[in-house]
Amino acid sequence: MITFENVTKKYPDGTVAVDDLTLEVPEGTLTVFVGPSGCGKTTSMRMINRMIDPTSGTLTVDGKDVTKVDPVQLRLGIGYVIQSAGLMPHLRVVDNVATVPVLRGESRRSARKSALEVMERVGLDPKLANRYPAQLSGGQQQRVGVARALAADPPILLMDEPFSAVDPVVREDLQTEILRLQSELRKTIVFVTHDIDEAVKLGDKVAVFGRGGVLLQYADPSFVLSNPADEHVAAFVGADRGYRGLQFFHATGLPLHDIKHVAETDIDSASLAQGEWALVIKDGKPYAWINAEGVELHRNGKELYDSTVGGGSFFRPDNSLRQALDAALSSPSGLGVAVDGDGTLIGGVRADDVLDALAVQRRVPELG
Repeated sequence: MITFENVTKKYPDGTVAVDDLTLEVPEGTLTVFVGPSGCGKTTSMRMINRMIDPTSGTLTVDGKDVTKVDPVQLRLGIGYVIQSAGLMPHLRVVDNVATVPVLRGESRRSARKSALEVMERVGLDPKLANRYPAQLSGGQQQRVGVARALAADPPILLMDEPFSAVDPVVREDLQTEILRLQSELRKTIVFVTHDIDEAVKLGDKVAVFGRGGVLLQYADPSFVLSNPADEHVAAFVGADRGYRGLQFFHATGLPLHDIKHVAETDIDSASLAQGEWALVIKDGKPYAWINAEGVELHRNGKELYDSTVGGGSFFRPDNSLRQALDAALSSPSGLGVAVDGDGTLIGGVRADDVLDALAVQRRVPELG
């Protein structure tokens, strides 16, 4: 467990970066520090591994005051992932990953063997082991950064805006990877971001910081969305917080409706009324939308996929009400495309049905 008790960081010029922070990060959970730039979230995280020392108050890790622990030994037991990975450009990928185990006295041969296993765990092809960081994509570099942080199997992992420098598609993949890894490893993770969507997607707990390094709210993400502590939290979360909150409601049992569809080979013979849309099926998968005027909506000749770009998102029945409503709202026909695990069309989802399901499931989240 990580505990902040009345922790303050004040610089010589009088600037208060963190103001009287009291907070507990439970063991084995992923806690997200979120807030605008300059609100003290990164400073708070860096005090955990003594990259910054507190001015006053007590910060403990597993009951030990960090200011009384040798900083080098402390950091060797805490994984650290930063923006743009922070890899050493002159070392091969495998040696970047093996850095901490080698520093802790493990033989380089053994550390490299373990590094290959960790690379596979985070979704990296072992064939990349002998490349240098500059030869990797941004997403691959971030995965290497995560692998390096995990290589020594630390109980605590600090992640400082690790995905902010990659494109949205890669960012979503990396977020999914972190959730998968956390479900397997149950590390104690402190994750810093300025993105509220990322915070509520990843966090078991969300700590919202405000200007002047003040903690404004600390609660489950669903509670932060539905019950912001004050107008500052409400403004940061955004006007569409109700829509975001739909991700905490399941879509199991949502009724599916027939979608008019046509095979790609039969488009010319399709009979469509004015204003009617049909889903084009190619190789058994949803490919595009077409209307009576022959207007097609798809993505540069590629089949539709989980994106609002191209005329609609996909929805899988084991997903959330947010994904179901997004599919319905982004579809030109008003019916979201529902597919099974193989991507095969199984029906359509209506926005009205999503709202009916919400009415049944609606509840006030508990503070904890």
